[in-house]
Amino acid sequence: MEDYYAEEIKDYYQPTEKKQSYLVHIALLIITFFTTLIAGLEWTTGRVGPYEVKDLIMGLPYSISIIFVLSCHEFGHYFAAKYHKVKATLPYFIPFPPIPGFFNFGTMGAVIKTKSITPNNKAMFDIGVAGPIAGFIACIIVLVYGFTNLPPVDYILSIHPDYFSPEYGKDSINLEFGSTLIYELLKYLFTNPNDFVPPMSEIYHYPYLCVGWFGLFVTAMNLIPVGQLDGGHIIYSMFGEKVHEAIASISMIILMILGAAGIISSSFGLKLEFGWSGWLFWALILYLIIKIKHPPVPYFEKLDKKRMILGYIAIGIFILSFSPTPFVISF
Repeated sequence: MEDYYAEEIKDYYQPTEKKQSYLVHIALLIITFFTTLIAGLEWTTGRVGPYEVKDLIMGLPYSISIIFVLSCHEFGHYFAAKYHKVKATLPYFIPFPPIPGFFNFGTMGAVIKTKSITPNNKAMFDIGVAGPIAGFIACIIVLVYGFTNLPPVDYILSIHPDYFSPEYGKDSINLEFGSTLIYELLKYLFTNPNDFVPPMSEIYHYPYLCVGWFGLFVTAMNLIPVGQLDGGHIIYSMFGEKVHEAIASISMIILMILGAAGIISSSFGLKLEFGWSGWLFWALILYLIIKIKHPPVPYFEKLDKKRMILGYIAIGIFILSFSPTPFVISF
């Protein structure tokens, strides 16, 4: 009888809990839309507010594109979890408010939370690999559109009238994004040599190129084969605990070397153009929070050939999307 009433109470409150959960997801999405709208406006125009309402339309291409990329990634995880009957939440978008003097992308990404145990490594693999592949495809779509719809050179001159002057950029702080193999390949395939193609030090003024690059950056960070990152899920599911632990340890060492190289370069003005201090911070987060080892699943078996091929494709996506030096700041 007590179990009966417990079930009745559970059924009574469940719709209310779901409704509250949906409100949280919707609220975070709306807030992220506005923070990315402002971020897109800042990146695109190079101006910091206050803005007029009519200015906000300039941030729409960036905001819509970045939410599209993040949604594809997270819903890839979500639908794979649903397929394997693993309980999962809808995506939680993470807004990041615009802070004067601090460059940001208006968001720290998005996440879903699984609320039940993943029964085996096949389900773990499918959930882990679906997000990066879906997100990577979304990045390709955004970048191809960006490269095939580049504005004329007057666009950059409207932002930097002295862009072609020999004095441009002197005595100022310069930010450059680090390129990747896939970015360079798409640029080669989809741009016209006669058109002005912005260098990596200016692509943040081009919303689709900026979002496409940022999406690749997020994809690569998630595919690092450590702990419970997407890359960790994939490598663990493909090769098992021992191989995953070895690869994860090597990956952590590489991250620390890249991070240390970035710190040394910036501290001593060596201009190594190799490494980024942020990788050391990311390695610290992985070690303390996400952990290096992957927790075991209840049942482990060898993956079939199709899943192994998808796994190697994901590894290829990581190589194509990873930049050892994603940010270069020079004075």
